[in-house]
Amino acid sequence: MTGGENFLDSAGRSDWEQLVALLASSGLPTAGLEEHLPTTLVVREGDRILGSVAIEMYGSDALLRSLAVSAECRGRGLGRRLAISALDLAGSLGAARVYLLTETAASFFRRIGFRDVPRPDVPERLRGSLEFASLCSSTAEVLALSLSDRSPSREAGQM
Repeated sequence: MTGGENFLDSAGRSDWEQLVALLASSGLPTAGLEEHLPTTLVVREGDRILGSVAIEMYGSDALLRSLAVSAECRGRGLGRRLAISALDLAGSLGAARVYLLTETAASFFRRIGFRDVPRPDVPERLRGSLEFASLCSSTAEVLALSLSDRSPSREAGQM
């Protein structure tokens, strides 16, 4: 981060190239994300995207995906800010539960309240998503959070 002000914003079509570069640098897939740009959030500093996260809605369930923060900005709370904002967005869109797949960040998500879930317990409509069906390996951990169980103190990092 260069020290300038950053702000949370909705992603738009003009952000696509920066999103692809950010996700690629974080080792995350971009397939299927473009159709979910309306539910993709970014943190900006000027014209630069510092981080991203997206929500895919499946009825009353949501899939959190594409949470990434540029390498030089990690450790400054942007990931937590993006994750909490994504949970707020999912709730405003009618989600009761939010699921995710991760190979590297399970402990991060557990700190904000997500819990491990056996893959067979994930609703079928989510298991049919591109993320579950082909983008993430079968060894990726599955976590979920019931939005009614959200803890403000945990989300604020006060645990």
